Amino acid sequence: MDKKLPSLTTESRNERTMHIDTADTMEILRIMNEEDQKIALAVQQVLPDVEVAVKFAYESLKKGGRVIYIGAGTSGRLGVLDAVECPPTFSTPSHMVQGIMAGGEKAFVKAVEGAEDKEELGEQDLKAIHLTADDTVIGIAASGRTPYVIGALKYARSVGSKAVALSCNENSLISQVADHSIEVVVGPEVLTGSTRLKAATAHKMILNMISTTSMVHLGKVYENLMVDVHVSNHKLKERAINIIHKVTGVSYETAKEALETANNEVKTAIVMLGTEQDYEASTALLQQAHGYVRKAIELSKK
Repeated sequence: MDKKLPSLTTESRNERTMHIDTADTMEILRIMNEEDQKIALAVQQVLPDVEVAVKFAYESLKKGGRVIYIGAGTSGRLGVLDAVECPPTFSTPSHMVQGIMAGGEKAFVKAVEGAEDKEELGEQDLKAIHLTADDTVIGIAASGRTPYVIGALKYARSVGSKAVALSCNENSLISQVADHSIEVVVGPEVLTGSTRLKAATAHKMILNMISTTSMVHLGKVYENLMVDVHVSNHKLKERAINIIHKVTGVSYETAKEALETANNEVKTAIVMLGTEQDYEASTALLQQAHGYVRKAIELSKK
């Protein structure tokens, strides 16, 4: 038996839920809701550490590198969830933000026993994607002690990648092998050791922050609108048209025509309407502005 395991915050018992097995439905829901309210406050405490992770991620993406989330079980699934939402939301190529989990893709829907217990497997999975010094690796483990993640972070540092450890325990093992750590301590779980609850929620919030803030800095947001949304279905086309309408004030039909003329590129359509220039000129302005809509429109006035 691992004698250190019971001492972890993520494994300690929650005094408020000792009698949850005798509680009625509303009482259980109330207790869970009250415990969940503590999560955002815990995340607030580590915002300076999240800021450092954003800096690493942004710098990697800006120079053509990647952000790699890696973990096992729920932690791995959270990384995959955040990564797969980047292409439709920000029109990023699928390799730009990646989620890797112990046991491979099949482990997303069914647990692969023992996949997280070997450091060399984390290293192997990063070697398989040809990790480089331009990349940032974010290792996720609620306990902060998963061997698979430890191996991944050690390998990331060995090749010069920035390595970030994300856990829910202080002084975690993964923090010790990373360039930087985020230790968001949310307290004991409602069900002892069930880190799919508060710990997982905290980690999802932080991963959302890292990817979203990085994309804002890359110019993929104008005001608070997803101007780099990938138009791949009817719903997203309608969203794109409405974004153009909101930014420029033109009619629905004019926004729709501009979007289609701009090859379904929302940013280009906005620049076309904002500068009264054609597709080629607007594309050139965006290139000069490194993808920033506001700057592209300003450039046209010079």
